[in-house]
Parts: sequence; C-alpha cells; structure tokens
Amino acid sequence: MGTANIEIIIASEKDTLLQKIGNKVIHNERISFEEGVYLFEKASLPYVGALANWKRESLHGDITYFNKNFHIEPTNVCVFSCKFCSYSKLYAHKEEGWELTIDQMMDIVKSYDGKPVTEVHIVGGVHPKLTLEFFISLLKAIKAHRPELHIKGFTPVELDYMFRKANLSTEEGMKRAHEAGLDSLPGGGAEIFHPDIRNIICADKATGDQWLHIHRTAHNLGMHSNATLLYGHIEKAEHRIDHMERLRQLQDETKGFNTFIPLKFRNKDNDMHDVPESTMANDLKMYAISRLYLDNFPHVKAYWPMLGREIAQLTLSYGVNDIDGTIDDTTKIYSMAGSEEQTPVMTTEELVRLIKQAHRKPVERGTLYNVIQDYSLVEID
Repeated sequence: MGTANIEIIIASEKDTLLQKIGNKVIHNERISFEEGVYLFEKASLPYVGALANWKRESLHGDITYFNKNFHIEPTNVCVFSCKFCSYSKLYAHKEEGWELTIDQMMDIVKSYDGKPVTEVHIVGGVHPKLTLEFFISLLKAIKAHRPELHIKGFTPVELDYMFRKANLSTEEGMKRAHEAGLDSLPGGGAEIFHPDIRNIICADKATGDQWLHIHRTAHNLGMHSNATLLYGHIEKAEHRIDHMERLRQLQDETKGFNTFIPLKFRNKDNDMHDVPESTMANDLKMYAISRLYLDNFPHVKAYWPMLGREIAQLTLSYGVNDIDGTIDDTTKIYSMAGSEEQTPVMTTEELVRLIKQAHRKPVERGTLYNVIQDYSLVEID
C-alpha cells in the first residue's frame, strides 16, 4: 500500500486520536502504551489492518519468509501445571506421557540426513530427570552429526529449571548451553508477563522477569531469540500492551530479538476449557497491533499450524511477514490443544502456493533470516 493511500485512510478516520496514532505510524514515531491500549479498544479492524499492512510493506515489501525445519519434543512430562496447557502430563502421572532418550532424539535428527532442513526446534515439558547435562550431551551429539544444523531450543521455563537444578547462575548456564551448540532461543514460555494474569494461568513457572533475564543473557552472548505472547484467554488489552512494552524495552537494549509470534489460546482438554476462544477478527487485530507497537522488531510471524492455513494466509495482510516453516513432523503442542491443523505438515510446494495465493513473494530463509532461495519465480504445480 502506497503512502498516499494510507494517508487518505488516516484522514478519513473520524476519531482524532486514531488519526494521531496513524500519523505517528507513517512517520515512524513510537506509539505510547495508552495509544496501544486505545487501538485494541477503539480502532476498527480495517483501520489497524491498513496501518499494519503499510508498515509491513515499508519494511519488507511483499516478501514472506518461511524455513525448512523440524521439531523434537523430548518429553511432555512436566513439573508445572499451567491452566492453559493441554500438552503436558504432571510428573505424578508420568506414565501417561513420553520421555525420549538421546538415542531416540538422534534417530529423529538422522532421519533428516540428506534433506534440506536448516533448523531443529527443541522444546518440551520440564522433566526433573532431564538435566542440563543431559541436554548438553544432546546438543553436542547433534552438532557432531550435523554441524551446520541450527539448533533453536528450550524456553526460559525449561532453562531456568535446568540451571537451578545444576546450581548455576543464568549467565553460567547459558554460556555452557551456547558453547555446547545451542544457537538461538525460541519464543515460548512467555505467555503473559503481567503478574495479575500470570499468577492465575501459570503461577508456578518462571516469572516474566526471569523470562526476560534469560533472553537478555542470551542476547549478551551474541545469540538471537524470538518472543511470543499467549492471547485470547482472560487477559485484557492493557496486559497485552504491558507484555509488548517489556519486549520493546529489552529490544531497545539488546537488539537480539528476531521475531514476535502471537500465540492463540486454544481451550481443548485443559483447565481453561470454559474460556471462549478468540474470534478471527480479534486474531487479525492482535497481529496488526503487534506490528504497530513492536516498532523495533524486524519480523512478525504467524504460526500456521495453530491458526490454520486460511487464517494464517489472511495475516499476511495484517502485518505478518513470516509464516514459520514446513514443520516437517507431527508437532503435538498445539494439535493436543485443539489447533486447526491436527497434522501440521506442509510441503515446500504447499507453503509456497499458500504465500503466492495471498499475492506475496515466498522466500526461504535460515533461522537468522539469511535468504536461502527466492521462490517467487519458481513454478509450482
């Protein structure tokens, strides 16, 4: 969308504060906390969508990134009892869950030998017997077998528990994990930072401050990371903006975040099953305002297995410029919570087609957004 068109849309807005916010966006001025809340409460979806699309195109044009990745989920046994979680089994009922050995996980890695994957994503439950030493052995084994494979692994919730069990500081623990082969951190475990909400939905896990501290430590080691926000449950607009404000402040400090990923709460088979899920309109508004508020984040990603392919495709007009990866496995965390995609596998051809259907330019990337291949001129049957 050209600047002239967005200026017409802003000038047509009858709410003077929304006009002011729109003009700040197109002049690359930072919007305030209060203005972020106002967008959620007062702005129409077409208005924030147009602003977010303008911002997205000013940063990336029509480029939409994806990568070729696979997941390893070491265990779904967990010492924590998050109310929104449909995935984990409490340690007291560990026989109902799974726990992979290093050999089993290496078999998964080896099953991709000769395939053009660039990233392995490792996240799971917090199992008291899967220690830092256990995972350091896994990291070293993966790097010994396939040195070029980027390892993105472990949420701060997992890392905080590992470091405390090992009697190590965050700085010592992160240094050891990084030296063993951990290349970057995913964005999981953030949920909602605000304690009023966090103490209700996940009181016993790492706090928002602890999450931020682990990511700050990783950034200071030269690592990059992602960030998430779990939305669409009992939080309000001010809690979402509070969460994004803390991320924005840390990004100002370290410039270590690559991507922001809003994650939709799903209510199947968990302790919050009576909470209605967010509507599609609210999903799109969440993505759009994320793009507007997080002005120092390079990328906003839609995790298509969680949203479903059609809604993920729509987000590409609401600020999103990354649609995640082929996810060449059976990722359980969201399918167990009732996501739209029960078998979240998409071939490269399907992913490229999905992006092209949205009139965007598909580009395969590495984890750190190095361009691997431009598929915009590749013919897909």
